[in-house]
Amino acid sequence: MTRAMGAAMRRIHVGNALSAFGLGFTVPYLYVYVAQVRGLGAMTAGLVLAVFAVAALIVLPFAGRAIVQRGPLPVLLVALVTAAVGALSLGLSNGATAVLLSASALGAGQAVMQPALATMIVDCSTMETRSRAFAMQFFLQNLGLGVGGLIGGHLVDPTKAGSFTLLFSLEAAIFLLLVVVMATVRMPHSPRITDAPQQSAKAGWKQLLGNRAMVQLCVLGFVLFFACYGQFESGLAAYGVEAAGISTSALGTALAANTLMIVVAQFAVLRFVERRKRSRVIASVGLIWAVAWAVAGYAGLGNGSQEMATAAFVSTYALFGLGEAMLSPTLAPLVADLAPTGMAGQYNSAFALVKQLALAVGPAVGGPLGASLHAPYIVVFLLFSLGITVLAVRLGRQLTDVQNHPSAARSRVVAQGGAAAGQAPAHA
Repeated sequence: MTRAMGAAMRRIHVGNALSAFGLGFTVPYLYVYVAQVRGLGAMTAGLVLAVFAVAALIVLPFAGRAIVQRGPLPVLLVALVTAAVGALSLGLSNGATAVLLSASALGAGQAVMQPALATMIVDCSTMETRSRAFAMQFFLQNLGLGVGGLIGGHLVDPTKAGSFTLLFSLEAAIFLLLVVVMATVRMPHSPRITDAPQQSAKAGWKQLLGNRAMVQLCVLGFVLFFACYGQFESGLAAYGVEAAGISTSALGTALAANTLMIVVAQFAVLRFVERRKRSRVIASVGLIWAVAWAVAGYAGLGNGSQEMATAAFVSTYALFGLGEAMLSPTLAPLVADLAPTGMAGQYNSAFALVKQLALAVGPAVGGPLGASLHAPYIVVFLLFSLGITVLAVRLGRQLTDVQNHPSAARSRVVAQGGAAAGQAPAHA
């Protein structure tokens, strides 16, 4: 990595931290703001949360093409300005229509930030440094979300609409500050596709869908996000409250344990992950999450004390965090390595689209199931976790050595180069 790439990477990491901070700043309190503070009711509040997902699903296919054609930095700047406008107008909105339009702008902007930042990381990293760069991104995102949520919770007062207006105004200011920071990034040259936009767009998606390994990775990614991230604040939380008798404070502790595990384990597991095949790392995560679901089953269906149930439930979230820490330096670099030259933006956006679909479907399926059908809920998602292991093993058969185990492939190249150098004098 050159000095210029290192300087750009540092600014990109600042961008990741600030964007996550802005997200954690307001999203946890959005339901309370719309339903209670603005008095628009639970139905409108639910629609606002749905609008976030729908806006992401609409813009991400176009975002990928824009990143390929224009580069990730201009797309990121547009997304940040859009999110800032959405955040500010959301804090000033009183009616349902204005709130929904503002939420769509904020959701669309935040959705596009992630593939744009991910593509910038790809452009500013090498195969040797990419896993560590994405591990740092995930670490800073979780740190930003946690700190943002903590500070936001101390700023808002449900009895004062002005406190929420201040909160959304500060979020807009953060996004605009990020525009200034990211505008100073000097990106290295990377291939762009600028000719025949419409035909190229069709060809890009056709090429992606023709990449068998990428299609299998998207299927695997959907199951990963559906069976884990899509359950944290919906099905698993409902199961904990209804089946295990978990209090709201204990639920908060479980979420904190998840974040703490990621922060503590992220770099501890990095060396372990880098030395192993990516498909086997993902398969291991499936097994870890299967254990997590089994522990959750004990919390809600076992005959232990309430203290034991609470400890088991908190441990479930911690085990999920361990799996997440293993995935962060694995999934995103694999998407980048599967992308042909100049197509990283398209592939990152496609994978982000799969994630959004899973996060939209996951709560809709898991929420009612976790709240009422406790034993089937645990069994179904335990089987999904084992399915992750099976899909990961199958994916490994589609990957080349460089894609699946880049560190070992580099070692073989170096060893072969050394052997050739050593043999050259004798041959001469």
